[in-house]
Amino acid sequence: MTGPTGTELGPVQCRICGGDVDGFLDLGRQPLSDAFLDPGGDAADEFFYRLAVGLCGSCSMVQLMEEVPRERMFNADYPYFSKGSAVMREHFRATARHFLENEAVSESPFIVEIGSNDGVMLGTVRDAGVRHLGFEPSGSVAAAAREAGVTVREEFFEAATAKAVREEYGPADVVFAANTLCHIPYMGSILEGVDVLLGPDGVFVFEDPYLGDIVAKTSFDQIYDEHFYFFTATSVQQMARRGGLELVDVERLPVHGGEVRYTLARHGARTPSPAVAELIERERADRLHAPGTLRGFADAVAAIRDDLSALLRRLKEEGRTVAAYGATAKSATVTNYCGIGPDLVARVHDSTPAKQGRLTPGAHIPVVPPEGFSAPYPDYALLFAWNHADEIMAKEQAFREAGGKWVLYVPEVRIV
Repeated sequence: MTGPTGTELGPVQCRICGGDVDGFLDLGRQPLSDAFLDPGGDAADEFFYRLAVGLCGSCSMVQLMEEVPRERMFNADYPYFSKGSAVMREHFRATARHFLENEAVSESPFIVEIGSNDGVMLGTVRDAGVRHLGFEPSGSVAAAAREAGVTVREEFFEAATAKAVREEYGPADVVFAANTLCHIPYMGSILEGVDVLLGPDGVFVFEDPYLGDIVAKTSFDQIYDEHFYFFTATSVQQMARRGGLELVDVERLPVHGGEVRYTLARHGARTPSPAVAELIERERADRLHAPGTLRGFADAVAAIRDDLSALLRRLKEEGRTVAAYGATAKSATVTNYCGIGPDLVARVHDSTPAKQGRLTPGAHIPVVPPEGFSAPYPDYALLFAWNHADEIMAKEQAFREAGGKWVLYVPEVRIV
């Protein structure tokens, strides 16, 4: 694969099966997606890496071709808090209630979450009086969970830490991960840890962005440093088998632009749902793992880059004011791939205090609170948090009433 710089990106070894991973999309030089900069700091120290994606020809797993050290991404300054969205708060409360009603059935139930963030899911488990534990290596969000009364281990989940928890707490009825498993390249150690910790009838449940939705919607901004894997039912089934587990259920979810919840159990412990075979057949019929399909996706991504850049430059030439809404992790991919800086987008409004007063990664666009969105309103607002479009547009209805227009780029560049 030839990248935007004209250099070749040869195959790398699959982190799941050891097969060859051939690149199909190169998004170029990128910063850490959540490393917001202090305006008074030294931008010369900013870390960059090459963001490229490939397909394993052996096990069908789509994955990044360059790994960013985990300590650079998940640390004491991690700024994303799950409870920031009302939609996600209710989603995780409903998830917890499902586990409590259907899976926490042993004599002394125990629910474990990998990447528990600010404890929004485990808080409901805690309120039910059920034993729980969160693994959260990012100090900022782990502290918020503890303040809420959630039990947290501030460390990464892997084979060694799972063994320590099994010795202290016993087996788990549920091991859960939301928007976390796709972050972790060292999947062998994760599956070994699950094997150690999970009870005989327990389930390992995880939900992450779905490659099928990413391709269908051309939502290329789902690709950034923290998302190492892009799962499908086909690739997860093969991954599960390698870890001694079986994929027994799948569920499509509307959150975060389209996800799938995968349920794994010990081989033979549960009868797989018909939904598993149905989704795998849909992926086969759609040729989701075909190199031609993925190259077509890459071409569509390049078209969005060109269209968005052209639109913003035209608005600038016309003297229009443009701001952005939502300093999301995925917006780093958009701004750096599309060449969007403060010359085209004056500021980004975001409700996360840890991001306010800082500059976006790589592009260095100022991040300001949402309260200043109306002082005065921009002519156009580029919606980076498009996966929360309904929630945000309802909140900012006055913007449209004042004549403001939203700019969206998924699945194509358009003005609303």
